[in-house]
Formats: sequence, structure tokens, C-alpha cells
Amino acid sequence: MAIGPVQLIVLGFKDPEFHGEIIAELGRLKENDTIKVIDALAVYKDAEGDLEAMHLSNLSTDEAIEFGSKVGALIGLGFDGEPGMEAGALAGAEAAADGITVFNDEEAWDVLEEIPNGSAAAILLIEHHWAVPLRDAVLRAGGFRISDGFISPLDLIGIGLISAEEAAAMHSLEQAPVST
Repeated sequence: MAIGPVQLIVLGFKDPEFHGEIIAELGRLKENDTIKVIDALAVYKDAEGDLEAMHLSNLSTDEAIEFGSKVGALIGLGFDGEPGMEAGALAGAEAAADGITVFNDEEAWDVLEEIPNGSAAAILLIEHHWAVPLRDAVLRAGGFRISDGFISPLDLIGIGLISAEEAAAMHSLEQAPVST
């Protein structure tokens, strides 16, 4: 099975008010073959920094069995307890034995540390189905990915894509502070 480009997205919520809207939108994107949610977690971090996590997903039962607890393995959260941590350690050891460096300390992204105390986060591991034909065309042309990333609304002012007022409003929404 060829897999499309995969992205880990961490969304913070100061006072979450989940009404099924996010899951519904993810379902719509899946139905349109735009993305597939490989795994998703809701993480609650209390005022002292203690974590509580639960799976969020629109995967079928077969997909859930196939993909398992991938987000937990990526971010170092032993979501499935000791067996989950052992499975993640085994997968990492197998990759290292094959000469693959999974992570190094300089590249590490401590997702859990970045979640502010007294808040919640949705952590989504998604496959971008829409990008598969583009990626394959780039590969056939001898190309390769050098870098990628989301662009801040503030950076869009300089190229005239949005106004300073629009950028400030979007940026403040995206960077809403979470009080502790």
C-alpha cells in the first residue's frame, strides 16, 4: 500500500466546546478522499501538567486495527500502556537495525511539553490523499522534498495576499494564549 504524505497537527483548546463539528469535518474530508485520519488523540493537561488522553477517530474498525496507536508512538505517549510502549520501542529498534534514524535530539519535537497546563489538545496524524498524484509526479521528474511548513498569516502581508488587519485577526485566533 502506497501512503500519501503524512502530517502531525497539534491543535490547542483553552476551553474546549466539542460538539462533533471537527469529527464531522474530518469525515467529510475522508469521504471526498482529501485526507485520511491515521490516528487522533484528545489530550487534557491539568493545571499541574498531568495528562489524560483518549482516542478520537473517524476510522473504521479495520483501519483502527491496521494503524493502531500511531500518534502515541510518535510523541512518546504510552497510550496503550506497557504493551504500547513496548511495541513502539520494538518498531524503533527495528528501524535502527535497518540503518534508519527515526529521531535525533536536535530534531525532536516535544508535542506534549508544548501543550499549556490547564488546556486540551487534539493531535491528528493525517495522510494527505490529495497530494499523492503531485508527489508521484515530482518523484517521476526526479524531484524530492526539501522542506515544508504552514505559513503564518503575518508573513502573508508582505506578499500582498491579505491585509495587515486580516493577518492580525487570523494570527490572534491561531495563537490564542492559554492561561495557566
